[in-house]
Amino acid sequence: MIEYRIDRRSGVSTYQQIVLQTKQALRLGLLLPGDKLPTAREVVEATAINPNTVLKAYRELDREGLVEPRPGLGTFVRRSLARPGAEADGPLRAELVGWVDRAREAGLEREDVTALVASVLEQRYGTGATPDAPARNIEGDA
Repeated sequence: MIEYRIDRRSGVSTYQQIVLQTKQALRLGLLLPGDKLPTAREVVEATAINPNTVLKAYRELDREGLVEPRPGLGTFVRRSLARPGAEADGPLRAELVGWVDRAREAGLEREDVTALVASVLEQRYGTGATPDAPARNIEGDA
């Protein structure tokens, strides 16, 4: 079962953090169709947030077709967002863990790694990028 972690200093609304963390778990295959989300009461007990905040997040996930409430039973995952190769225990993640470890050994801080990854993502997935023709950066390398 997913355990939500709320960062009150992030600048992201609490309900949106729940939505984003749920989607991330769906993408990584940590939540699968049929899995039950924690009840609003369980989330409130674990995070000390307002139950209406949890319900708002679950309603948004329901509107997006990702979960479905079952009265008297709880809220259940309707569909996954996982793609082959993006599993939490998959080989791509293992490669990424190794890369992050090397970045740390090279002295990069978390913010440095975030900036570096964001720049590569923008280069490869930014405007005009396709899998066959990645976006080009200012220096012009492919």
